Amino acid sequence: MNTQSTSPADHAKAQAPLVSIVAPCYNAEKYLEQAIHSIFGQEYPNFEVIIVDDGSSDNSVAMLKQLQKTYDFQLYSQPNQGVSAALNHGLRYAKGEYVSTPDLDDIMLPESLRIRTDYLNKHPNVGCVGALIVYMDSDGNTIKQQQRDRTHTYNFDQILSQAVVIGAPVALYRMSAMRSAGFYAPHLRVQDFQMTLRIARSGYEIHELPVCVTRYRRHANNLSRKYKVLLQADLEAIEPYASHPAYQSARTQLVNKALKYAVVEDKKEAWKLLRSIPLRHMNRTSFKRMKRLMLHR
Repeated sequence: MNTQSTSPADHAKAQAPLVSIVAPCYNAEKYLEQAIHSIFGQEYPNFEVIIVDDGSSDNSVAMLKQLQKTYDFQLYSQPNQGVSAALNHGLRYAKGEYVSTPDLDDIMLPESLRIRTDYLNKHPNVGCVGALIVYMDSDGNTIKQQQRDRTHTYNFDQILSQAVVIGAPVALYRMSAMRSAGFYAPHLRVQDFQMTLRIARSGYEIHELPVCVTRYRRHANNLSRKYKVLLQADLEAIEPYASHPAYQSARTQLVNKALKYAVVEDKKEAWKLLRSIPLRHMNRTSFKRMKRLMLHR
């Protein structure tokens, strides 16, 4: 009689919920190998990797095909449509109970999936769990590290009024929550804020852990630095909630965020943004941005 023994690794994989890592790629050739190496270096035993190239014009696709000889991941391509559409494309093939959507210019720390998956396992009311990041420059040198002393919890009203964003590099989503949210609006080319809002609106809690799980790379092509594109997408993301009492607070928060860059890069645009905030809705940050604008040369 033949019997097959199960290794501890196989047993751990069988017991662990599947995580689908769905990563959009656009002109990321410089950082691809390091990013993918970090994904496959996860301590967590049960995940699949799906990469969608969003019409890259560099050597990304050729590099990804070469990397497939070393790493086991699915690869799909589409004409350039933006990250939301790329993620929706990849999610068609995802089979996981949880979903991670890292950027392929960042580095996932080895414990990243394990920490966040353990948390979702223990908190079925949480639709998305985020965490903190370590900032690094384009060459991988550490710039600074986020720090918190407790877990933050948010409901929809708080997410909207404070314009809370759980960023893609640190978010782990419950697949059922993403389905309830209707996945991403493909016309919104920025994905983070809309998904945070949609999941919270579906009735799930959003939690943020006080631990760093990702090294986030700052460089000239970061979407976060393209404040006009980001602001437009974020304003569109809150538009469905225009009748909500927290809508104007959310709008002020988003304009303030854009002003951080506008006061330095485009004073005319900065004044336009400031005037778009009704005086009664300006807050301390708004006046801080105004002061900096008046003093900046």
